[in-house]
Amino acid sequence: MAKKCPCGTGTAYGECCGRLHRGEAAARTAEELMRSRFSAFAVQDEAYLLESWHPATRPERVEADPGTRWTQLEIVRTEDGGPGDGKGVVEFRAHYTSGGRDGVLHEVSRFVRHDGAWVYVRGKVQ
Repeated sequence: MAKKCPCGTGTAYGECCGRLHRGEAAARTAEELMRSRFSAFAVQDEAYLLESWHPATRPERVEADPGTRWTQLEIVRTEDGGPGDGKGVVEFRAHYTSGGRDGVLHEVSRFVRHDGAWVYVRGKVQ
């Protein structure tokens, strides 16, 4: 049985965010990019996280914390970010376990199209 995608769609990882991580497809919406970035944190795909970050705000590197396990993504709301849009906002709650404790990261993230592809610009923790 195929492993379910961490992003919560219920689809197999290889058919969902895995194809974006492998470069076989591009995110069609800001929400799809957000979901793929959550999954990248869950599978510790640091290269994809950097690649999907806007060059103006991208850090030099991203280091996944091996002690943190990302367990669930909740999309709270989206604003724009559709296939025909140039910018979008996704508010989400990312659930995780770290050091034996459960936590939630609540963020409002901003996305734009850059060279035709959706990229993450920045987020504000709520």
